[in-house]
Amino acid sequence: MVDANNQPLHFAITGGQQHGSLAAYALLEGLPNGGMVLTDKAYDAAEIKVFVSSRGGWANIPPRRNRREPICFSPYLYRHRNHVERLFNRIKHSRRIATRYEKHAVNFLASVKLTAIRLWLRVYESTS
Repeated sequence: MVDANNQPLHFAITGGQQHGSLAAYALLEGLPNGGMVLTDKAYDAAEIKVFVSSRGGWANIPPRRNRREPICFSPYLYRHRNHVERLFNRIKHSRRIATRYEKHAVNFLASVKLTAIRLWLRVYESTS
């Protein structure tokens, strides 16, 4: 999860054989009330949209090709989803993350979180 300023908020790791939307609920627990969720087509599920709206947010998720009923989707707002991809790029500047040195998921998640802390410290360092 990324905020509007490209800063990391929350991470979850799934197995390589699992779909990423299984971790969506764990990530969305940290969603601030009234927040907007921008995800890709893989997360186009009614349950996710209901969960986000129950927390006072709005899910702007592009519809899959096989969706039968139309949904409300804004391509203009969807352009900001690249913040997530930018965060992945910034995190992969850490060689430990890019080459996946850690064999266990818990250790890898800890490395990702340490890298995220470094990114947050850069923001606070430049303001003083």
